[in-house]
Amino acid sequence: MTTTTRPSDWAAWQESWDRQQAWYMPDREERFRVMLETTQALVGRAPRVLDLACGTGSITDRLLRRLPDARSTCLDIDPALLTIARGHFRDEERVGFVTADLTDPDWTRHLPHRSYDAVVTATALHWLDTGPLRRLYADLAGVLREGGVFLNADHMDDPSAPRINAAVHAFHTARKEREQAAGAADWASWWNSVAEDEHLAEPARRRFALLGDPREPAAPLAERDRPTTTRWHEDALREAGFGEARQVWCSTSDALVVAMR
Repeated sequence: MTTTTRPSDWAAWQESWDRQQAWYMPDREERFRVMLETTQALVGRAPRVLDLACGTGSITDRLLRRLPDARSTCLDIDPALLTIARGHFRDEERVGFVTADLTDPDWTRHLPHRSYDAVVTATALHWLDTGPLRRLYADLAGVLREGGVFLNADHMDDPSAPRINAAVHAFHTARKEREQAAGAADWASWWNSVAEDEHLAEPARRRFALLGDPREPAAPLAERDRPTTTRWHEDALREAGFGEARQVWCSTSDALVVAMR
């Protein structure tokens, strides 16, 4: 699938990103709803938020619609996704941007504020191995004010019910195959569209050089030392200095964990 986008049509690129992500996660909007509802419940209607590994700014876009008095710092390392996010929020004074590598021990020095009310992230931190993720959680405990919250919606499973898991996996695999046959874009085809667009080809080239070409098959997560269960995240957050941590939402493959300083 090839998409030709005018320089000012960044909203269309964000929408196409959302559609591609929803193909993998049809309950994506529900997790965002619970995430922002929980944020509001815990830190109020005008929070200072760090959108961690923000991508195209999907969470920030929904945050500002739900909480107009919020402020967001969007942080990512991906040049292509940040280009889309910057374009989409180009006239938005409530949003700032930071380019940083979360595996860099000094990544927090790039932040424009000393502390935040909330840190939010979705479907991003599963790329980190156990060691770097533990260090990141400790960093986040230092970034948040006392009483601040961290919300992570990501791939977290429950291996205690293998027959249920297998049946649900088969069901969603069949759904994705039907939708892809009807024209839905997957990860690789979406990135192919980005690489072919005249306004995104250069940031895409830099992205591929920095992070790898997403159009090529990735190594299975099982081959890496990456945590998979909700319990692991809850325990790691408490060990990192958070006073409380619990799951507040889950699907058959993902969960939303909230931790409070």
